Amino acid sequence: MEALLPILIPIVLFFVIFAKSIFFTVSQQSAAVLERLGKFHSIKNSGLHFKIPLIDSVRGRINLKIQQLDVAVETKTFDDVFVKLKVSVQYRVLRESIYDAFYKLENPEGQITSYVFDVVRAEVPKMKLDDVFVKKDDIANAIRSELQEAMNSYGYDIVRALVTDIDPDHQVKEAMNRINAAEREKIAAEYEGEAERIRIVAKAKAEAESKRLQGQGIADQRREIARGLEESVEVLNKVGINSQEASALIVVTQHYDTMQSMGENANSNLILLPNSPNAGSDMLTDMVASFAASQQMGEAMKEKSKEIKHQKRLNS
Repeated sequence: MEALLPILIPIVLFFVIFAKSIFFTVSQQSAAVLERLGKFHSIKNSGLHFKIPLIDSVRGRINLKIQQLDVAVETKTFDDVFVKLKVSVQYRVLRESIYDAFYKLENPEGQITSYVFDVVRAEVPKMKLDDVFVKKDDIANAIRSELQEAMNSYGYDIVRALVTDIDPDHQVKEAMNRINAAEREKIAAEYEGEAERIRIVAKAKAEAESKRLQGQGIADQRREIARGLEESVEVLNKVGINSQEASALIVVTQHYDTMQSMGENANSNLILLPNSPNAGSDMLTDMVASFAASQQMGEAMKEKSKEIKHQKRLNS
């Protein structure tokens, strides 16, 4: 057996090499281009295949999966801002057009890149920088439409085109951020001003309502005081004290009540003048005289007004 090994090894190697020259395999989602004596013979799909040694040869293999090509393009917008766009093109070879894809196009990635540059530099200069961000889908659709029309004749299908990144110059981005920040500060100031106005209006309404209720309370208080005084005078009249004496008594009583209230507060700095016992009576006398004089003056003015009206009627 050992003596046969030197003979068997070359024979096995010969058969292995011969088998490799006869049989070949094609992977899933790919295709092989078979040429016979340098001329196209057939397209072989996935699986095990046979070829004639020294006559047939596998010229190349085609990937049928969806592939992606990323293209970076720098161009200028309508408002003279330089911007870099990253475009991702997803493409695949059409199974029924493998011959065209293999023999008609030497460098498909270079061809796709050229078309992307051409479309981007034709579309973006028509737009302002803000519109480039807003209408990036329109740019992508224009790229796909142009590529689809051009590459379909070479056996390639453009699945999708995407504008994945828009990168303006660094100084332009900083300026855009400052504009955005200023706009937001303006809106915040407007909201703060509106909130302050609402607070002021609410405070004014509350103060007005408070004063209204306060005035109503004072009016009610005075009404009750007047009613109490009236009842006090009626009670005193029933015991034989006339109205003037009753009023004087009430004034004096209130005078001393006030003095007592002031005395209960040790920190009071209020001084009540005059402070004699007949101060209440004098105050009442002065008030009655003032009311009487005011009444007489009012009646005199009414009489004077009647004379003037009468004189005007006579003159007319």
